[in-house]
Amino acid sequence: MGKKDKYIDRVLERQGEQDGALGDETRISTYFSDSFRRLRKNGLAMVCLIFIVLLVLVAIFAPLVAPHDPYEVDLKNRHSAMTPQNPLGTDEYGRDILSRIIYGTRVSLSVGVVATTITTLIGVVMGSIAGYFGGKVDTVISRIIEIFRGFPDLLFAMGVMYALGSTGIINLFIALGILGWTGTARLVRAQVLQLKEREFVEAARSAGAPGLWIIIKHLIPNCLSTIIITVSMGIPGAILSEASLSFLGLGVSQPTASWGSMISYAKTFIRRQPTYSIFPGIAIMLTVLAFNIFGDGLRDALDPRLKN
Repeated sequence: MGKKDKYIDRVLERQGEQDGALGDETRISTYFSDSFRRLRKNGLAMVCLIFIVLLVLVAIFAPLVAPHDPYEVDLKNRHSAMTPQNPLGTDEYGRDILSRIIYGTRVSLSVGVVATTITTLIGVVMGSIAGYFGGKVDTVISRIIEIFRGFPDLLFAMGVMYALGSTGIINLFIALGILGWTGTARLVRAQVLQLKEREFVEAARSAGAPGLWIIIKHLIPNCLSTIIITVSMGIPGAILSEASLSFLGLGVSQPTASWGSMISYAKTFIRRQPTYSIFPGIAIMLTVLAFNIFGDGLRDALDPRLKN
């Protein structure tokens, strides 16, 4: 272990001298502090961040925020108009629409975060391996990426849901999680191809460090800003995909509240009660818009060179 510790110290010293390389904890802290300072100057991005935080709090404390039980059936109160008791009215089973939208926040955010996490993990692993080892390994992984990119996203997700044989949030995690990793893999691969030629990587190789150690300890940390941006931009795409699948009847099953499924069931009553489909649609629009704007602001803050 003594030799390994000396090697780590030497490599960290070399890293501090390289552009784009992460140094010690102080340097990392300074980098993110500067990024957050730039982010705070973007007023619209900060407003969207506050909105996202509020969404997370609503999802966590949904039982306390929702005025009614979203699964309580009241057939005598079906399709009621907006009243103080039911601010957004009720659905075809007499369930409170506002309460179901609040609980739908849990589904949308959980699918967005979990599915994006899965795609990011797969993409980082595949992209870093392809970029570092190159040669036949890179060729094979690149061909796999091209195959996956050849499938339309929504059709591919539908096929996975059909193959799994049932609807449900776990199957949504799987279907969407194995869907969008190719974009992350290509970004990480391109960055690793540049980083592996830097002197701190050469120093690690000359010290006898294995390839897996170099990838985990040196290359992936230097791709951190790209990974964070990819996650922030991937969540709204996953939310839209979940809403689309739920609208088509392939998402979460009843009676679980989901924005997409609410719109799907509301289309039958769109002339009689248009607000039934409008409000879940507004929830989807505002959430996706907030994540996209915040993602743009975060990208500019982490790497100002991309702004132009």
